[in-house]
Amino acid sequence: MANPRDNADAPKRQKVQAAEVGTDILKGLADLAPATSLSRLAEHVGMPAAKVHRYLQALIASGFAEQDAVTNHYALGPEALFVGLAAIGRLDVVRAATPHLAALRDSLNETCFLAVWGNKGPTVVHVEQPLRAVTLVTRVGSVLPLLGSSTGLVFNAYLAEGETAPLRAGEAGLPGVPDADELHRQMTEIRASGLHHVHGLLMPGVNALSAPVFAVGDQLAGVITVVGAASAFSADVHSEAAGRVLETAQAITARMAGRRPA
Repeated sequence: MANPRDNADAPKRQKVQAAEVGTDILKGLADLAPATSLSRLAEHVGMPAAKVHRYLQALIASGFAEQDAVTNHYALGPEALFVGLAAIGRLDVVRAATPHLAALRDSLNETCFLAVWGNKGPTVVHVEQPLRAVTLVTRVGSVLPLLGSSTGLVFNAYLAEGETAPLRAGEAGLPGVPDADELHRQMTEIRASGLHHVHGLLMPGVNALSAPVFAVGDQLAGVITVVGAASAFSADVHSEAAGRVLETAQAITARMAGRRPA
């Protein structure tokens, strides 16, 4: 004989199961970002395409997913971004870095940002834009190349080999990427100075200065970067700007109770 309580709990179990399925599909969209086809998403999450499609329609209606009208591919929607940014905002490094990055922006009048290590590599999580008409657009959520950006090269210098090896292998041989000997030289310099500079590596005519920030246990927590047009921002490692970037990185590291490894 069926237990009446089991029947009463059935709708609750169904809602929990639906929420779990919806979460799995959202994770799948994140894994396959920036966009993916229905068939690829269904294969990735291990569900029938018809089932995934039903859930996608509900996620689109709630703003957690969206569909490109031209390609019909699916992607995370604005509500998912809002939730993601709220989670990022809880990270200690973001809270610790924000006022210091704002002060650095004010002193240099250049774009300043913080990147952390994400599942796809160096990911921008906070940006301070200069107060002027023409700025360099650096978006929260942007994933930067490991070996093709100042930010990425600093991550490569301080993260464990196993963390960076897959991305490094994927970028080897791309235009502008240093060969093995040059990369070793750059990594040695970054670890010695706690600073790296590039001139037009990621984007022609754009220079950058980057420095690591550390948390408790001397673990790399993120990388701060200043970018500016080459016509006005030299990114010289001996410049006043370089000194301020280092001071800012040290201040954030101190706030995080960390220390740059010797």
